[in-house]
Amino acid sequence: MQGTGVYEVIIIGAGPAGLTSAIYTARAKLQTLVLTGQMIGGQIALTYQVDNYPGFPDGITGPKLVELMRRQAKKFGAELIDSEATAVDFSSRPLKVYVGEDEYHGTAVIIATGSKNRRLGLESEERFMGRGVFVCATCDAILYEGKRVVVVGGGDSAVQEALDMSKFARDVYLVHRKSNLSACRCLGDRAEKNEKIRFIWDTEVEEILGEKVVEGVRLRNRQTGEVWTLECDGVLLAIGWVPNTDVFRGQLDMDANGYIGSKKGVDTSVDGVYICGDLNDRKYRQVVTACGSGCIAALEAESFVHRQQK
Repeated sequence: MQGTGVYEVIIIGAGPAGLTSAIYTARAKLQTLVLTGQMIGGQIALTYQVDNYPGFPDGITGPKLVELMRRQAKKFGAELIDSEATAVDFSSRPLKVYVGEDEYHGTAVIIATGSKNRRLGLESEERFMGRGVFVCATCDAILYEGKRVVVVGGGDSAVQEALDMSKFARDVYLVHRKSNLSACRCLGDRAEKNEKIRFIWDTEVEEILGEKVVEGVRLRNRQTGEVWTLECDGVLLAIGWVPNTDVFRGQLDMDANGYIGSKKGVDTSVDGVYICGDLNDRKYRQVVTACGSGCIAALEAESFVHRQQK
């Protein structure tokens, strides 16, 4: 068993929220372990250009921003392990986090496992992720100025993303598998009045086409079976998000969608266990808001650890 006794803080996840938490707790001289998972950085690691993070007037790539955060956390003494938590036990103290058969103990735990966007299940969407396939208009819309973009979905998020894209793109095609929107009427009305947005109903994306970057999509009408190709420069997936919380089922209060219940802010149903990033921000999902909640979770964890030591 490789567990090295009791850490004062264990952070599960290493996107911007988790890494920010690590910077704060390690800088506060708390013994900090970060389980990064196989891909450090989370969603931001898939973003080619980040232009809206303060302090980088010329922009910065997602992977580079993540690398700087990682180096900063390690500079202050955080221990990073590229493994995923496979189980937890929050029923007694110290809190227990397992990686396979290895067991780690923590006085406090910060959960920053984030969420993943629902996928279409196409090999091509994985191949073109970050090269024309993306999940956030606020993050990437400027890259498609004057171009044609397909937005997939029909809920509030999809329609809002289409409206945001229309500020930059020449044409926005909202492709929805049903015959009407599930978005609220106010958003639907705005989209219908927007001359740049065109609706393609009862239709699914069968394939994303291109060589090195996205060049188009193959569409199929679910009613008629008609198949055709639509040329475009980007595909924005907006069919929902799934929180990465399966490992915490039975340990923390959750809602029906798998989001961890919060008494307020970053708190959970177990004292000393905190959430941050996408897990407590289902609306904005920005790197800067993730960092903010990571900071709050770290400060709460620091306070909790100090109370336990009295």
